[in-house]
Amino acid sequence: MMGRQAIAGVALLLAGAAMPVAAQEAGNPDQRAARTLAQMTPEEKIGLLHGPMPSLLPAAKRLAGVPVGAGVITGVPRLGIPNLTETDASLGVSNLNDLRKGDVATAMPSGMGQAASWNPELLRAGGAMIGSEARAKGFNVMLVGGVNLVRDPRAGRNFEYLGEDPLLAGTLVGAQIAGVQSNGIIGTIKHFAINDLETGRNVHSVVMDEAAMRESDLLAFQIGMEQGRPHSVMCAYNRVNGDFACQNTFLLNDVLRRDWGFPGFVMSDWGAVHSSEAILHGLDQQSGEQIDGKPWFSTLMVKAVEEGRIPQKAVDTAALRILRSMYASGIVDRPVTAGAAIDYDAHGLVAQRTAEEGIVLLRNEAGVLPLAATARRIVVIGGHADIGTLSGGGSSQVRPVGGFALEERQVGAGVASFSKRSYGGTAPLAALKAVRPDAQITFVDGRDPAVAADAARAADMAIVFGEKWSTEAADQKDLSLDGNGDALIAAVAKANPKTIVVLETGNPVAMPWQKDVAAIVAAWFPGQRGGEAIARVLTGAVNPSGRLPVTFPASVDQLPNPVLPGGDAAPADAATRATYGLMASAKPFDVHFPEGADAGYRWFAKRNASPLYAFGYGLSYTSFRYDGLKVTGGQRPTIRFTVTNTGQRAGADVPQVYLTRPGKAKRLVGWSKPMLQPGETRAVSVTVDPRVIADFDVRQQRWIVPSETVAIEVARSATDPVLKGTARLTRTTLKP
Repeated sequence: MMGRQAIAGVALLLAGAAMPVAAQEAGNPDQRAARTLAQMTPEEKIGLLHGPMPSLLPAAKRLAGVPVGAGVITGVPRLGIPNLTETDASLGVSNLNDLRKGDVATAMPSGMGQAASWNPELLRAGGAMIGSEARAKGFNVMLVGGVNLVRDPRAGRNFEYLGEDPLLAGTLVGAQIAGVQSNGIIGTIKHFAINDLETGRNVHSVVMDEAAMRESDLLAFQIGMEQGRPHSVMCAYNRVNGDFACQNTFLLNDVLRRDWGFPGFVMSDWGAVHSSEAILHGLDQQSGEQIDGKPWFSTLMVKAVEEGRIPQKAVDTAALRILRSMYASGIVDRPVTAGAAIDYDAHGLVAQRTAEEGIVLLRNEAGVLPLAATARRIVVIGGHADIGTLSGGGSSQVRPVGGFALEERQVGAGVASFSKRSYGGTAPLAALKAVRPDAQITFVDGRDPAVAADAARAADMAIVFGEKWSTEAADQKDLSLDGNGDALIAAVAKANPKTIVVLETGNPVAMPWQKDVAAIVAAWFPGQRGGEAIARVLTGAVNPSGRLPVTFPASVDQLPNPVLPGGDAAPADAATRATYGLMASAKPFDVHFPEGADAGYRWFAKRNASPLYAFGYGLSYTSFRYDGLKVTGGQRPTIRFTVTNTGQRAGADVPQVYLTRPGKAKRLVGWSKPMLQPGETRAVSVTVDPRVIADFDVRQQRWIVPSETVAIEVARSATDPVLKGTARLTRTTLKP
């Protein structure tokens, strides 16, 4: 409630601002944009099409009064058109390398941690919160949110994203973007498209047929855009079938604009522009232009127009799209002004609740969790749990309230700007002591497994923190924990059978010690209030309700690409343009995803492979029963059933509905997250979006659902069906 009040207060404050001339014009965004464009000079039009990364400019050349963020685009003050002031990203307002000295923000859990909540309303609330902070800091464009699908658990930016399933990821990112844009600013869906690996990200070409793209990565974007209605799209670094994503006619003109009717503008990723001609293929704006090395959308664009290589109409169209989004978002009518008060305490509670709902209980032998009152001597081991929690690296990293307690430079971990392993927020050790003042809780740093084992042997219970850091611009070599993490856990578990493992990771990890420990908790990168969230789950103040948004493989041999593509490409930190890992010296290479549309759990289902932990998996401190399955077929099948809390604690469950067509891999078609008191029963109804189960016919350019009988499962995870039924589908044909 406090967070909502704070956000409402910001809105009221801003509503009183004086309106510029442009804001007083009547008409819809299209009409207003057209009238404004007609009054602009050629130089002003070009000015909307490009902008620098302020942090790379000398202080004297930065625009006065503009906060240093990811980017800035010069507006047209005489017409009431403000500058576009851009900031990262999905986890909060970024302040990379502390360029805005001392400026902090509320740090949300990683995208993977948010996705593990399976709660769209939670992501909407989080989006509204971080959007309000962006506005209060003077930013009117927030580069939210990332919806690239997780295809390989070693990918460096997986922690930012929302899982491996297009329906789940698309629904969640749509909610997040809607929350951000509720503040009257521009949200951005990214990175369009199939930017699913970091290795050679600016040179590799994803080779994939259109149907596979439409049924997986593009479907996630489509769902997210329909539900969130972002005003901008960021195109990706990589190539898709040979053409760079930021000058890819198929992606930007055919899919995005022709098929989906997107009315907003496309901005490039920072360093993803390769020619002025990209404007003809659907790109509207060059972002962070210094990183590209050439001013493709400024002086070189002017030259291209003068020489007749690019028509003036293309420039006008791009400027018009940008203006339309500015009007539609509200940043013209309610200009952003820095300085509004931010209720960090209330916002911290939003981050904490998100972390709590995203924590996944993976193992709980003999009910060792929640911590028993009889556990008086508890040793906490490793993970710098005495000072904070781990966060992922890169442009999405947020400098949390209170700053970072520790920043460790990682050698060979990626580009310099992204290679700080950082710990911040609240410390799990202090949070545990606060909720268990009756217990003797000590800390051992875990550097020496033998010392940690001795401490565990003398304790009633050992809590070991295992870590695997992730960062933008670098993929991971394997699935093992960092440092001596696996050896540490094995040694502690051998010394004390009541060993609890808390994982702070951005990705799935291997667990060679899995059967030797009593409990495993996936806390991801838990954000600003991660310490409290972890402590409250371990002690039972919060009943865990997180479910995995990704599959944890038993080994890399189960993956479609056991060997990571491009492993011999130049390392990101050897790049000519090192700021963003743009490997100008690396040779182009192709990336094939053998799974095609069947990413993640679908790949495992097709191959009848058993993962370490399945997509959708997660335990609770209570139990649930599913009953009364009723299925209605047709063009949009409906599945109805009830969920009952049969345990002794209140808790939230995530019943999942899967549909399997003959000869096809199963697909998630819906879910619910009811909160139930002991003994309470709730009715659940799921209606299937036909596109989620359809084939995309490339020749007809249509979604097609054939007339056939399909299997329906109500399940606890992708591999744990509880109720089974069938439905008869009616042939359905849909436009793309």
